[in-house]
Amino acid sequence: MITATNITLAYGKRVLFKDVNIKFTPGNCYGLIGANGAGKSTFLKILSGEVSPDKGEITVGPRERIAVLRQDQFAFDEETVFNTVIMGHRRLYDVMVEREALYAKPDFSEADGVRSAELEGDFAEMNGYEAESEAAVLLNGLGIPEELRHKRMKELEAGDKVRVLLAQALFGSPDVLLLDEPTNNLDLKSISWLEEFLCRFPNTVIVVSHDRHFLNQVCTHTADIDFGRIQVYVGNYDFWYHASQLTLRQRQNENRKIAEKAAELKEFIQRFSSNASKAKQATSRKKLLEKLTLEDMPVSSRKYPHVMFKPERPCGDVILEVAGLTKEVDGVRVLDNFDLVVRKGEKIAFVGGNTFARTTLFQILAGELEPDAGSSRWGVTITSAYFPKENGAFFENDLNLIEWLGQFSPPTEGETFARGFLGRMLFSGEEALKKTRVLSGGERVRCMLARMMLSGANALVLDEPTNHLDLESITALNDGLIAFPEVVLFASHDHEFVSTVANRIIEITPGGVIDRMMGFDEYLESEDVARERDALYHGHADLTL
Repeated sequence: MITATNITLAYGKRVLFKDVNIKFTPGNCYGLIGANGAGKSTFLKILSGEVSPDKGEITVGPRERIAVLRQDQFAFDEETVFNTVIMGHRRLYDVMVEREALYAKPDFSEADGVRSAELEGDFAEMNGYEAESEAAVLLNGLGIPEELRHKRMKELEAGDKVRVLLAQALFGSPDVLLLDEPTNNLDLKSISWLEEFLCRFPNTVIVVSHDRHFLNQVCTHTADIDFGRIQVYVGNYDFWYHASQLTLRQRQNENRKIAEKAAELKEFIQRFSSNASKAKQATSRKKLLEKLTLEDMPVSSRKYPHVMFKPERPCGDVILEVAGLTKEVDGVRVLDNFDLVVRKGEKIAFVGGNTFARTTLFQILAGELEPDAGSSRWGVTITSAYFPKENGAFFENDLNLIEWLGQFSPPTEGETFARGFLGRMLFSGEEALKKTRVLSGGERVRCMLARMMLSGANALVLDEPTNHLDLESITALNDGLIAFPEVVLFASHDHEFVSTVANRIIEITPGGVIDRMMGFDEYLESEDVARERDALYHGHADLTL
């Protein structure tokens, strides 16, 4: 168990937390949510002792151990993968090192024998004899093959390093587990394994994640950071969302009723205060008016952009026809005789581990690349808009946001129109004058979405649009694509996003293409799809979703 008592933290005039009191109990998984900048990662650092609050204290049960998912990928570069995982339980690792050093001594003394007996007792108490097998299970579940486990960390790719550090945090059944974005760099298979692990985990888990499906699968409670405080809801992310929206609507309705009652009383007082026969009633209503108070509704740090795609015309019968599309990049065949016919109302999710193939296909459809063979043809009624995964080229200029958006706005519209549109995408006031070169990743994505919204396109092509977005922006984009009445082709690592938008799934594998008219969850659970995938991946080492 871990408890925060009267935690207060401010940076200058900006108050992140004020008198926060919260208890995290064993057997529960808490999803820590809040807008970007609300202080989620900072609060995890306060809990771990990495950051000291201005006021208050953190208390942990006696002899309880806290494990943290470390963000520094280079901290263990000289260690082997196996040792890095074991270091997640530092006391056990220190015992192992001393124990091995003792047994390696050529002049083993009587004192060494006494010390080794003590170490063996400690080693057994901490399940040291199971350490190697436990580390292997964790690494296997997170997709680290056996041949990497005795390499040094500096020899691993960045994505594999992150997986090893996650295994380190999970190792040794810590009493309190703090995880900041644990699904980053994980494929769906590894995420599914992690979900099952955390659902079985008997102790306390506190997790920050932008993956709504993951939060829904693992969380028993949701801790919402807003208004400078943290409120705990029993239930997962979806429960929190519906409960918080209901609470907000109830408070708004109560305030509306109070405001209407106040207006009615004020009207009566104004009409009859000078009327002798009504003076007593007017005085009575004046006293009643004084008792009416609107409940203060502090400004939330959580902001939702307004994402809505309005096609200028509906799609005709011919939307997109792709025939025999083939493309090699750096001597590797990325697309091989790829065929595709898109029909009205289809929202197609491209899934699978071959992200380069998807991006190459989208670039060809957008006219940015020429295929080596084959053809792609949009119908005459179709106007397409493309969201590229890499968007840096759009912001290599010295424009402010009003000027930048003006490049894509109707020629008859001016600054007022641009400011209004930017405001809907959370760039209001002075924010609209920001230079494009200083924008964050999430701000760039919102600008690119605004550009697409202005296009009036009836066919949208989006390559990983959920990258860099916070939960609120992902939710807004998700709702916008669900409401869009025409055609969407897209790729995303966000399970919830794919499962709620797509009605057709296409997976490009090394051996061919799997194409199904069904939702994402049904696709993942289909035994027919699993058999076809096994056949197509047969003889290929990389099987990833």
